[in-house]
Amino acid sequence: MPTRRDLAVSPLPGIGAGCLAWGVAAAGAVYLVGLGAHLLWSSFRRQDGSDDAVSGPDGVPDVDRGSLWVSWLTGLGTNILNPKIGVFYVATIPQFIPDGTSPLLMGILLAVVHNLIGMAWFAFVITGAGFMARTLGRSRFARVADRVTGVVLVGFGLRLALQHR
Repeated sequence: MPTRRDLAVSPLPGIGAGCLAWGVAAAGAVYLVGLGAHLLWSSFRRQDGSDDAVSGPDGVPDVDRGSLWVSWLTGLGTNILNPKIGVFYVATIPQFIPDGTSPLLMGILLAVVHNLIGMAWFAFVITGAGFMARTLGRSRFARVADRVTGVVLVGFGLRLALQHR
């Protein structure tokens, strides 16, 4: 049977977790507003009058082609540092595991299927972007895209910051 002291002390970790959650939400709001403001600021600063991107021999914009290893590590880091992936798997995978099957093996299989679907989607997006490379690489398009994205991020950040809880 818990003592009165135990009952008095037991809410403390919950209070601390609540403070951390508010801190994470506030930091996220500040980050979104800062990222959006940076996109807006940089899109207005780079108005050089040119509407053509620096293009390679095929007319497609040149990009810094780092190593495949660095690209792979970037993708890995992006997903590992994204807490939503873990939450997604914990929230969705268990409901699709039939009774009588190994939860570990079925969980791995479902994660592999999810990854294959994701890779197919990204292949579609990459192929589409390849067809639109000339348009996407124009500095005017980049400025407009950065402005729209900046406004959306600032809006999300302000909404998160001002949201009544």
